[in-house]
Amino acid sequence: MKNSKILLFVKHFFSIKTMIFVLLFSASAKAQIQKVEPPFWYAGMKNPEVQIMFYGKNIAQYEASVSNNVAIKNVEKTENPNYLFVTIDTKDVKASELVFSFKTKNKVAFTQKYTLKERRANSANRKSYDASDVMYLIMPDRFANGNLKNDSNTSLTEKANRQDPSGRHGGDIEGIIKNLDYIASLGATTIWNTPLCEDNDKQHSYHTYGQSDVYKIDPRYGTNDDYARLAAEMHKKDMKLVMDYVTNHWGITHWMVKDLPTKSWLNQFENYTQTHHRREVLTDIHASKLDQEVCVDGWFVPSMPDLNLRNPIVAKYLTQNAIWWIEFADLDGFRVDTYNYSDATAMANWAKAVTTEYPNFNIVGEIWMHNQANLAYWQKDSKIGAIKNYNSNLPSVMDFTLHDQIGSAFNDDEANWDNGMTKFYNNFALDYLYPNPDNILVFAENHDTDRINHTYKYDFTKYKMVMTLLATVRGIPQLYYGSEIGMGGDKGKGGDAAIRQDFPGGWNGDTNNAFTAAGRTAEQAKFFDFTSKLFNWRKSNEAVHFGKMTHYIPENNTYIYFRYTDTKTVMVVFNNNTKEQIVKTNRFKENIKNFKSGKDILTGKTFDLATEITLEPKSAVVLELE
Repeated sequence: MKNSKILLFVKHFFSIKTMIFVLLFSASAKAQIQKVEPPFWYAGMKNPEVQIMFYGKNIAQYEASVSNNVAIKNVEKTENPNYLFVTIDTKDVKASELVFSFKTKNKVAFTQKYTLKERRANSANRKSYDASDVMYLIMPDRFANGNLKNDSNTSLTEKANRQDPSGRHGGDIEGIIKNLDYIASLGATTIWNTPLCEDNDKQHSYHTYGQSDVYKIDPRYGTNDDYARLAAEMHKKDMKLVMDYVTNHWGITHWMVKDLPTKSWLNQFENYTQTHHRREVLTDIHASKLDQEVCVDGWFVPSMPDLNLRNPIVAKYLTQNAIWWIEFADLDGFRVDTYNYSDATAMANWAKAVTTEYPNFNIVGEIWMHNQANLAYWQKDSKIGAIKNYNSNLPSVMDFTLHDQIGSAFNDDEANWDNGMTKFYNNFALDYLYPNPDNILVFAENHDTDRINHTYKYDFTKYKMVMTLLATVRGIPQLYYGSEIGMGGDKGKGGDAAIRQDFPGGWNGDTNNAFTAAGRTAEQAKFFDFTSKLFNWRKSNEAVHFGKMTHYIPENNTYIYFRYTDTKTVMVVFNNNTKEQIVKTNRFKENIKNFKSGKDILTGKTFDLATEITLEPKSAVVLELE
């Protein structure tokens, strides 16, 4: 009996000891690995190799192995012992749960599970945005507050303060989801949000270009699952979601910047050096190496450390992050911020890697330059780039030269050799420089520029001319939230906050709700109704999507061009004068052909094309020829 009690005690003692050991072992493993990125991956990718970053205190002292007969292709250790980069080959590996073991002295110290997930059906061949779409640009913090509970977050420094024009106001993903019908009613088919990943800057974090975690949606906007839900809800409405991706820099508060994997993760000079923004040096055959280096390697601003994409680990990290978001959130495209501030070769490789995985995926780069040669150089298959043996692999660029002309042309009341409507003629006359002019983003304004309504002093006639141009020229039109209800803002006096004001009706207690027809003022309705009718017409007109364009040299500050296919012709007529103009039609017989009349798509008025057209002062007319 006594011996039985002793045996029972020993058994019980060792069971407790085993449990304690297991608990300590688990706690040790949990403490050892603080982050794994990508947090999971997908089976069946065209590039089967995935670089997994394990982060934890002194993790580099361990040797890694992985289950399921998965091959480890490479293990990279840096001067920081808190990082271990393990590259595995997932070729022919099914969706499954892998287990990484970390050994020291041939003994397993801890393990880490890692999931390979199943991809969505036909994920690789997803359709992206193109010239049949209209893109609507939103600054999420300023659009609509759909979830009052996430306005501030205890883990993040800046709290909501709607009284501060440059503070966080509480707009979020839920607010966008709740107003998708409004955006669709405008005729927009695609949404580009400024970045949504976490930005833990002490102030001005609402714009989110100084990201502190690129695998995590900022909790003040919502969760990663909320972001995926936004895409899902948009897809139900045949809409597309574009992510604003940043390759050039992170925020100074990014968790990796606080504990750099390696000094070469960032571009650093002996003393702080800021880019000079003169990106002409990147294509200039006479440029000094110093000027080129400062342009690419200099920091954008002190709060945005410059990423060194020449470091292959960094380049792989950013490539995988981009692909991870496409798969996870089911994205339809990218807009890439400050595109040509990064190393050109590294960016070409990044774009190639993304479009190899997704052959139809569109990416538009922010190339903020002011002549067509410098813009066209950066579009995929550019003959200008070929002069320097360079191909960016970037499908699309933003048409900043057209933006420049839109900002002044409609104020040129009297014509001369190169002002007024000639500005547009000259702009499009250089389209031969672009490898694909149909696939460039055309816009009058965005979150960094002057508001078009402020530029034109809220003149509705000029607003109509601007929007008519965007709706009917080649390329992908992009609208900026709020302009369609007459929103403006003086950037010269109020800075960026002035052009990023809250959308009326997006917050509880707003007395004006412009999201609904009943809630709009008469002035807001005037802007909205015109914009909605114009861009909803555009949705179904193939001639202005991918049709050819023929334009005629402007005369007397009038400008006429045609968009046409084999079956449909659209005639667009601008009168930029302050007086009525009569335009003789025999000059345009090349395109009018046997058409007898044209119907104004906005008013329904029919114009006889036999001899002449009478145009009202400061007006634009879009005619479907009959």
